[in-house]
Amino acid sequence: MNKGITLLAALLMAASAMMAQTTKKQFTLNDLLSGGSTFWNLQPKYMFSAWWGETPVELTVDEALRIRPDGQRQGQLFCTESLNAVLGQKLVRSCTQVEFPYADRPIVKVQTKQEIILIDFERKAVEWRGAIQEGATELAWSPESRAMAYCIGPNVFVQKADGTRVQLTTDGTDDIVYGHSVSRDEFGISGGLFWSPDGQRLAFYKKDQSRIPSYPQVDITKRIAETYVDKYPMAGCETEDVSVAVFDLRSGKTVWLQNDKPMTDYMTNLSWAPDADRLYVFELNRGQDFMQLFGYDAATGRKDREPLIEERHPKYVEPLHGLTFLPWDKTKAIMQTRRDNWNHLWLIDLNKRTYPEWRGAEGGGTVCNHVAAQLLTPGQFEVINFLGFNQKQKTALFIGNVTHPLHHTVWSVPTSGKGAMRLVSAGQGVHTVAISASGTGLIDTYSSPTVTRRVSLLSTNKGTLLKGDPASLLSAAPAPKESALLLDAEDPWRDYDAPEITGGSIKAADGVTDLYYRLIKPVGFDPAKKYPTVVYVYGGPHAHNVQASRGYWFRGWEIYMAQLGYVVFVLDNRGSQHRGLRFEQATFRHLGDEEMRDQLCGVQFLKSLPYVDADRMGVHGWSLGGFMTTNLMCTYPDVFKVGVAGGPVIDWKYYEVMYGERYMDRPDENPEGYATSSLLPKAKNLKGRLQIILGYNDPTCVPQHTLSFVRACIDAGTQPDLFTYPGDGHNMFGTDQVHLHERITRYFEDYLK
Repeated sequence: MNKGITLLAALLMAASAMMAQTTKKQFTLNDLLSGGSTFWNLQPKYMFSAWWGETPVELTVDEALRIRPDGQRQGQLFCTESLNAVLGQKLVRSCTQVEFPYADRPIVKVQTKQEIILIDFERKAVEWRGAIQEGATELAWSPESRAMAYCIGPNVFVQKADGTRVQLTTDGTDDIVYGHSVSRDEFGISGGLFWSPDGQRLAFYKKDQSRIPSYPQVDITKRIAETYVDKYPMAGCETEDVSVAVFDLRSGKTVWLQNDKPMTDYMTNLSWAPDADRLYVFELNRGQDFMQLFGYDAATGRKDREPLIEERHPKYVEPLHGLTFLPWDKTKAIMQTRRDNWNHLWLIDLNKRTYPEWRGAEGGGTVCNHVAAQLLTPGQFEVINFLGFNQKQKTALFIGNVTHPLHHTVWSVPTSGKGAMRLVSAGQGVHTVAISASGTGLIDTYSSPTVTRRVSLLSTNKGTLLKGDPASLLSAAPAPKESALLLDAEDPWRDYDAPEITGGSIKAADGVTDLYYRLIKPVGFDPAKKYPTVVYVYGGPHAHNVQASRGYWFRGWEIYMAQLGYVVFVLDNRGSQHRGLRFEQATFRHLGDEEMRDQLCGVQFLKSLPYVDADRMGVHGWSLGGFMTTNLMCTYPDVFKVGVAGGPVIDWKYYEVMYGERYMDRPDENPEGYATSSLLPKAKNLKGRLQIILGYNDPTCVPQHTLSFVRACIDAGTQPDLFTYPGDGHNMFGTDQVHLHERITRYFEDYLK
């Protein structure tokens, strides 16, 4: 009898051990959202790296390690302790926060809230340090002159390397703002201070907002709530006046660019010539259908008599990148444009004037080159990120979706215009890189649906020659002699009950265009069951939701919903990015129409799946995705049972000038388009459960959108739900982000499951 008890106990223990081995952990929102307390614990291992000239360096919390060509760590350059010993205090908490500003000198840059410090890590001595003025914003530092430019409120200041401070403007107000980003960050603008290559001249923006209406926002943190204003130029209304000044550090003089166009035209993507004598500016009319590239004399502000490049399009043109000059030839530069439908690299020769003649372009517009312009990257793909040059071989380096629309890989192309492109990286996945000073080396980080995260050291001197169909290179990999594996991260979810994620394509509503999707099945998927389904949507320009990175670029909340038993579906409709100009412009003047038709094709695909419950379909999106969510709920009230719309655009006449007029024209030019895209008349159609969520102080989709829709629903007798985050803007971060997704999840749990 004792033997039987012993055997039974052994069996029970073995069964318990097996269950412990097979039982997987469950995710929390804190695990899956960047604002969550445990988010970083479940991310694939990441390698912080940088280039010191031609030397690749791994940066950890404790030290900086030189990397050999074979990928082995050769030795320590410096450590956190040694840097702090030089400083005499603990200012450097991690070597990941340092930069190498000079390719040929053993100098690291350390920046704190109070100062910028240069340390010679070989001599173990401070090379230079400059104090950062209290209250400074928009800080721009020149490594060449070691001068800082910054703003205090609406005015611009320069601090020279010796600490001398110069105030460049004095009349800044809420209406007159210097040194900040203009045009509400459209056209790729992300700042308002631009140092010349030699650090001796500073270009800066001025925006006059005095004619723009003031949108009132409410600050509820005061004992008695107070109002403050956002200068918000709505479509069709007055907009800002933009101008550009140049300050000369040596003479102390400021000149203004002598632009003879109306002040409301756009001036964007300022580019300095290598010798700092000239400044190049892309200029657009307010209609954003006519672009010119002009040069200016930096010493006088005088504008060239003729433009260098001109482009027109019946819909819009959209310059998003400045010029990049060839390091070995200051008369030639790389320009990016979608004149032939795809964003490509063009080589322009500033010294080679041509007869200015307008001609048709493949993108549907017309172009006029006043200087020689040569296409370097022909093909039906987008240049997604221009990286720089291999100066030894005189090639341009870029990331593009050459092999497949979802795969972003690294390529080189001769700047001579002679010779084919070469694949430098693996032919699959989505890549980001750091480039060496000469461009001969890359630290390449990528993931794919089958690769968690891989970091390699690559040479750009060779590559796989593109011949025939680019898709044939999807399985290509860099030659072993030209690469060294630095990190192959394990799946951090191996102990968790993760869902199956697949990708695929369907046809758009036009019956021709391929659209790509991500499909996430519920955890513990049973093909015999019927599951509720949530469609996540965005669908607008400058954004996409599906790419061939890990998990097809899933969002953490989607994994959480799959864990709760939902199918999650995400489709990039026409109008989204990286698929060419015609793909994007399918929505022109009628935002929402074609996008919804494409999303309905996705719904039909979902209904064809036996495990999708067509009676329990929900939709969720934020910003333009909030517009799409609300639009789908009101236009197809019998398709979607539940929707959650975040920060939605409700009526495009309430949205800002720069974005709204580009894609919709002005309200008086397109009254029919504005009328049909407005969701206010559709409020009466709301049938399912719709929750609208917004930041109470949203400066992007101002609260007027949501409040107008709620009012329209009240008048129509329909019943949306409303939730707001006081003090938050267009998006929620930190713990508010976790709270937000708990709120979204609860709504679907309450009304869709």
